[in-house]
Amino acid sequence: MTTQDAAPVPRMSAAQRRALVLDAATQAFALGGYHGTSTDTVAKHAGVSQPYVVRIFGTKLELFLEVFERAMGRIDRAFAEVIGAGFDPGSDEDWERLGLAYAELMADRDLLMVMMHGFAAGGIEEIAERSRACMGAVFTTLHDAGGDEERIRDFVAQGMLMNVLLSMRAPEHLDEEGAGRAVAPFTVCAFGDALPFVIGPGEAS
Repeated sequence: MTTQDAAPVPRMSAAQRRALVLDAATQAFALGGYHGTSTDTVAKHAGVSQPYVVRIFGTKLELFLEVFERAMGRIDRAFAEVIGAGFDPGSDEDWERLGLAYAELMADRDLLMVMMHGFAAGGIEEIAERSRACMGAVFTTLHDAGGDEERIRDFVAQGMLMNVLLSMRAPEHLDEEGAGRAVAPFTVCAFGDALPFVIGPGEAS
């Protein structure tokens, strides 16, 4: 095939280019956190120039805030989708459906780590403020669905425990000697029926 015969490469729209950079930034921030990731690192992940990243998003802080809010928005939308399909706040089974939806999302380690890095970077007021706003949105979604404060508190607390166990890769090491086995009962108790969603076939060691 000659150069003239080659199919033209479609040009990306501005929205597509923005999404490309956000995807790359999610991967980069998940790996290095806010403090350990530069806009140059994000640019290399995205295959674009560093000035291009800055031109779209401005500062690293503004980029991280958008990446973090985007990740948290996925959680809120997943809950809203479960609730929209029919939700009885007095039903343990329906709260379990919410938990399973959350576990499926947390199988995306980039999403998990961006969220955890965002919480850990709360010493930066803008990040702390965005974290509070995003958590408040999740609370509102659950409260508007009829959940009482005690039930929501317990549900979110279990989710946070799952986050910590996933961050240390506890579900992946249930059968190994030493530390993995020591935390295995805790992990199984925390995840319950959601455990298969975060352990792929053959992943446990």
